[in-house]
Amino acid sequence: MKYIAFLGVFVFSFFTTCQPEVDSPLRISVFENNFVDSKGKTIVFSGMNASDPDKLEKDGMWTQTYFDEMSAWGANIVRFPIHPSAWRERGQDKYLELLDRGLEMAKESGMYVILDWHSIGNLVTEQFQYERYNTTKKETFEFWEIMAKRYGANPTVAFFEFFNEPTTIRGKLGELSWTEWKTTMKELVMLVRKNNAEAIPLIAGFDWAYELHHVIDDPIEAEGVAYVSHPYPMKRNKPWEAAWEADWGHVADKYPVILTEVGFCTEEERGAHVPVIDDGTYVKAITDYAEKKEVSLVIWIFDDLWSPRMLADWNFTPTFSGQHWKDYLAEKK
Repeated sequence: MKYIAFLGVFVFSFFTTCQPEVDSPLRISVFENNFVDSKGKTIVFSGMNASDPDKLEKDGMWTQTYFDEMSAWGANIVRFPIHPSAWRERGQDKYLELLDRGLEMAKESGMYVILDWHSIGNLVTEQFQYERYNTTKKETFEFWEIMAKRYGANPTVAFFEFFNEPTTIRGKLGELSWTEWKTTMKELVMLVRKNNAEAIPLIAGFDWAYELHHVIDDPIEAEGVAYVSHPYPMKRNKPWEAAWEADWGHVADKYPVILTEVGFCTEEERGAHVPVIDDGTYVKAITDYAEKKEVSLVIWIFDDLWSPRMLADWNFTPTFSGQHWKDYLAEKK
């Protein structure tokens, strides 16, 4: 009996120790206007936004299956939109447990991660578009100090997106100058780097993170940062390319740019709203332009409820727009 017990332990130990381990991802950094890995290879990301980890956990979908499905569609990066209201409601410790699991699942699926403080409004005046986005400068800085200390050395975390969509809603949320915004963003860069974070800081432009007009003449005074645009289809009229070039595309010729939200839905689809409505021609236009500029993009959103949604249900059935994106990502594999 002792021999059989020993043999059983040996067999169990053999199979557990011989399971293949997932390779650690290579650290991503900035070189000139590109993202490169630690071997010097240029990386252009194509991925998806998850919905808030708190929502997915409540839906029973913060699972390896969810991450594997994104990867199977062709994503090499996933963005976690962390809403300030969810961060406070769940509590720091419980929310960090979600992020710990999410990073392990992303790594298992072979994807990098963007951590995004998902607020919309004016961080300087502390006025925001809706209640769920309410935060303070103090809370925002505390959040990023926590992220830097906990995840800054984790190579799966490629990016820290400091603030989702700065906007004043045409003055309704107070005034915000580029100088004020640039100063706040530089302070955050200094904060995370003081805590030895290696993730690339992402800086969003104005007009709900659409335009980057100020960057060429007055960039963030820090090395190794990148810039964000969210060029949804109704931000400009067709044909889009000339406007995209003027509003943010020209910046990609000098600095790395990543489109951390692209997406659309038809006028008839559930959740249709300005500025995301389109007939589907947007997908080829934005992907062709992004590829020409070697700009990374992240699709909004791999969810069955939040709009513009890519999924019709939790069987991962694509919506009309989801099928467009799925076909595009399949071509890139």
